[in-house]
Amino acid sequence: MRRTIALAIVDALLVSVALLAALWLRFDGAIPEQYITSSREMALPFAASYLVSFYFFGLYRRLWQYASTGELLAILQGVTLGTVVNVALAYFFMEGSTFPLPRTVFPLAWMLNVLFIGGSRLSWRLLRDYGLNGGASKGGRPVLIVGAGDAGAVVVRELKNNSEARLTPVGFVDDDAAKQRQRLLGVPVLGTRNDIPRLVDDYAVQDIIIAMPSVPGRVIREIVEVCQGTPARLQIVPGMYELIDGRVSISQIREVKVEDILGREPVKVDLESIAGYLEGRVVLVTGAGGSIGSELCRQISQFAPHRLILLGHGENSIYNIYQELINASTDLDLVQSIVDVRDAAAVAEVMRLYRPQVVFHAAAHKHVPLMEENPGEALKNNVLGTWNVAAAAKDQRAEVFILISTDKAVNPTSIMGASKKLAEMVVQHMNRESTTRFAAVRFGNVLGSRGSVVPLFQEQIARGGPVTVTHPEMTRYFMTIPEAVQLIIQAGAMAKGGEIFVLDMGEPVRIEDLARSMIRLSGFEPGEDIEIIYTGVRPGEKLHEELFTEAERLEATRHRRILVSCMNGVEEAARAVPELVAAIGGPSWAGHDVEEVVGLVRGVFPGFRREEQAAGAAPNAAEENLLPVLEGS
Repeated sequence: MRRTIALAIVDALLVSVALLAALWLRFDGAIPEQYITSSREMALPFAASYLVSFYFFGLYRRLWQYASTGELLAILQGVTLGTVVNVALAYFFMEGSTFPLPRTVFPLAWMLNVLFIGGSRLSWRLLRDYGLNGGASKGGRPVLIVGAGDAGAVVVRELKNNSEARLTPVGFVDDDAAKQRQRLLGVPVLGTRNDIPRLVDDYAVQDIIIAMPSVPGRVIREIVEVCQGTPARLQIVPGMYELIDGRVSISQIREVKVEDILGREPVKVDLESIAGYLEGRVVLVTGAGGSIGSELCRQISQFAPHRLILLGHGENSIYNIYQELINASTDLDLVQSIVDVRDAAAVAEVMRLYRPQVVFHAAAHKHVPLMEENPGEALKNNVLGTWNVAAAAKDQRAEVFILISTDKAVNPTSIMGASKKLAEMVVQHMNRESTTRFAAVRFGNVLGSRGSVVPLFQEQIARGGPVTVTHPEMTRYFMTIPEAVQLIIQAGAMAKGGEIFVLDMGEPVRIEDLARSMIRLSGFEPGEDIEIIYTGVRPGEKLHEELFTEAERLEATRHRRILVSCMNGVEEAARAVPELVAAIGGPSWAGHDVEEVVGLVRGVFPGFRREEQAAGAAPNAAEENLLPVLEGS
C-alpha cells in the first residue's frame, strides 16, 4: 500500500511538471500570466484524472524492475486516457468561448507524460540491470551462448538478473549471417558455431549454453560435437515441450541429454478434446507401473478424471506410481489393482466393480530376444492378456479402448512382434461387434524405458566400457516417453473405432551413432576412452524397424504427428483370433514348443516368417510415402 501511495505522489508531481513544461515549450519560455493561473487551477483535477487512469491500467500493480513492452503499452494507454479526460475537463472550465489552455499544450503534455512516467518506471529496470545487479555477475564464470534468438535473449536476462549464478555472458554465436557483429541486450554476436573453439580460448569461456530449443536434433548433435572439442562445460536450454510459456530459469538450464541430440519437434496437443474424454471419467491403465503405463497415469491425472485405476502385476511398481500420484494430488481418486491380465476372471471382476469408461492397455512383454526363448509367455501375455482386457471392456460398455502397440508388429520376424501384431488383430476383431471404440497406437522405441538400449549404454559407460552394439548398420526409431504418451492420449480423443494410429517418429537413428553420442556426452572419446564392440544381431531382431507395411495406406489425421493406417482384409484375418485365444488360454497349454507357437501364429497371420531373421532387411518402400503424407497434413 505504501508503495502505491509513494508512486501516486511521484506521478502527481510528474504530470504537473509535464503540464508546465508543455506550456513552457508552447511559448518558448515566456508563459502568459493567464495560462499560469489556469494551469494552477486545473493542476489538481488534471493530476487526479491521470492517477485514476494509471490505476485503471494497472500501473500500480506491476513490478517495474521487470518492465518490458507490456508495461510500456500500459503507460501509453494510461497517459492517453488521462489526456482525453483532461481535454474534457478543460472544456468544463471554459468561460464563455475562452478555452483555458492552448489546445497545442495537450499533445505536448501527452508526449511529456509518456516520457516522464515511462522514464520513472523504466529507471527501475535500468537500476536492476546495471545498478543493483549490474556488477553481480562481474568476475563470474565466462559463458558463451549458442543461439542469438528469443531463447538466447531470455538466457542473457536470466544470467544478468541472477546474482547467485555468478555467470557472465561474454557473447553469442549464431550461424545467421545477418546477426554477425550485432548486439543483443548489450552482448555481442562473436561468430558462428565454427568459431566456438577459438572463442573459448580467447575469452577463457568455462560454460557453453545451447539456447536453441526448437531446432532439429541433427543441429544440436553437430553443435555438441564442436563444443566437445573444448574444455568448457556444455549445457542446454530444454526443449520447448519442457518449458512453461517459453520462459527459462537458471534451474531449467541443464546438461545435454541424449534426447536433445536426437531432437524432436515439440508436441502440441488439443487439450480441449483430451479433457473432453478424460475429465470426470473413470480411467483404467493396465501395466500402470511400467515406463509407458506410469507416464500415462501421470498425464491422465492432470485432466481431472473421476477415478484412475492403476492395474498391474508387479506390486512394487504399482505401489511406487500410486505414492507418486497421491503425493502430487490428494484430490485424485486412485485405485491400486494387482491383477495379471492373463487372469480373465480377475480382469472381468475389476471391470465390473469400477466400470471404466476409458481403458489404456499398456501391459505387455516387450523384450525381443527374451520372448524368443519364452514364446508361449509372449502369446499368453500379449495376445490372451489383450483379449481378456478388451473383452471385459466390451462387456462393461467402455467408451474407448486404446492398445499400446509397437513398430515390431510390422512385418514381424520375432515372436514378440508377432504377438503384438495379433494383439492389434484382437482390437480390430473386438471393434467389429462392440459399441466400444477400439483402436491401437503403434510407435517405436522410447528413450529411457526399462530394458531399452539407453539405460544399458549408460551402465556400460559408467563401468568404463565396452559399449556393445549388435550391428554397425542397425537403426531404430526413438521418441521420449512423455512425448509418446501425449500422442497416445491425443489419439484416444480421435478414435472412432478400428484404427491403428501410427505416430510420426521422425528419422531413424543408427544405434552406433547413439552410442558414440552418449559416450561423448559422458566426457569420453569413443574408441579411445571407451571401446565399442559388435556382438551380432540377436534372435528375432531386424536391422531396420518399420512403422507400416507396404500393404498399408497411411492417411493424415487432424494432428500432424499422428497418422492412421488403412489396410484391406485385416478384419477378415482377425476372425481367426478367437480360435487362437482359445488354444493358448487352455490350462494345459505351456507354449514351450517353438514350432507349435509359430504354427498357431501362422494360422492367423500367414505372413509371419520367424525363420528369416531379417539381418539385412532394409526399410520397406512404403515408408517413402510417409513424408508427403506428413507434409500434406
